[in-house]
Amino acid sequence: MKVGLAADFSAIRLKDLVKAYLLEQGHEITDLGQMEGEADLVYPEAAKRLALKIQAGAVEKGFLFCGTGGGVSIMANKFQGVYCVASEGIFTAYKMSQLNGANVLAMGKNVVGEMEACEMAERFLNTEFCQDFTPERKEFVSGLRQRMLEIEAENFMGNIK
Repeated sequence: MKVGLAADFSAIRLKDLVKAYLLEQGHEITDLGQMEGEADLVYPEAAKRLALKIQAGAVEKGFLFCGTGGGVSIMANKFQGVYCVASEGIFTAYKMSQLNGANVLAMGKNVVGEMEACEMAERFLNTEFCQDFTPERKEFVSGLRQRMLEIEAENFMGNIK
């Protein structure tokens, strides 16, 4: 899978650890920084780098890293078609793919342990939307997602200048 990663200056280590793990798993990685030696990248810019790649279809899913996961998540969700959730654990990473169809997972280097981050990444990438749902549950959840997309389209359409 084509996967993008971006981190602010505080979370380079966690990004690099998850990146190494995903490369071992055979994923195609686009590292959008922060890189060692690069001028400090703040969380809004890190999120923007990844969000633009998601919008362009250059990557299918992505990971964002900052101190808490919250800042990059808020910023990423300002971009149409980007559905980012800050997660603190494996269960949330799994459910955000399965139930919500999120395409970006945010993690905080002050919140998530290194080994847990790799497991979260794996569960997030290897879980499909509505995976293991009954036909009735899949229809219901798909309807909720469709309504979310309609609301998103209405909201962004009104903001175009």
